Amino acid sequence: MLISSVKNNLSEIILLLNQLKDEEYTQKHPELSEATIGQHTRHIIELYQSLINSYEIGLVNYDLRKRNKAIENQTSEAIKATEKLLQQVEKSNKKIIIEQGTTSEKLQIESNYNRELLYNLEHSIHHQALIKVALFKLPHININRNFGVARSTIEFRLQCAQ
Repeated sequence: MLISSVKNNLSEIILLLNQLKDEEYTQKHPELSEATIGQHTRHIIELYQSLINSYEIGLVNYDLRKRNKAIENQTSEAIKATEKLLQQVEKSNKKIIIEQGTTSEKLQIESNYNRELLYNLEHSIHHQALIKVALFKLPHININRNFGVARSTIEFRLQCAQ
């Protein structure tokens, strides 16, 4: 269920990216503190990349991610990176050490692949909610009404509707 949820989430991002022009993708939005859809998308992608690329060594430091400007500025690069994540995300659960910090003083805690995958999914949904704010200026973009909405919120809304 977790893997399928992650894949669905990444697929939603690809559907969005296929509708955006690079000018729209890189447009700054005052509602997002002058951030762009591209910056939020790159951030989502790079956290997943950090986890997947560090899987074998079992030590993940999200703070040391690459920050690839091509992913941030070109929808085609973001699509390629997201498609690659879709192919790589399915892995066995295993112990992982999460390291925080970029200096000699770093904090390390134990985690596992599935827990970090869930973290990345929730993190992605959070950033998609921010992206959705920017999409109000782009009425030609079609997204699922639950884009950027947490699963628990969707379930709560369904209960309220009954």
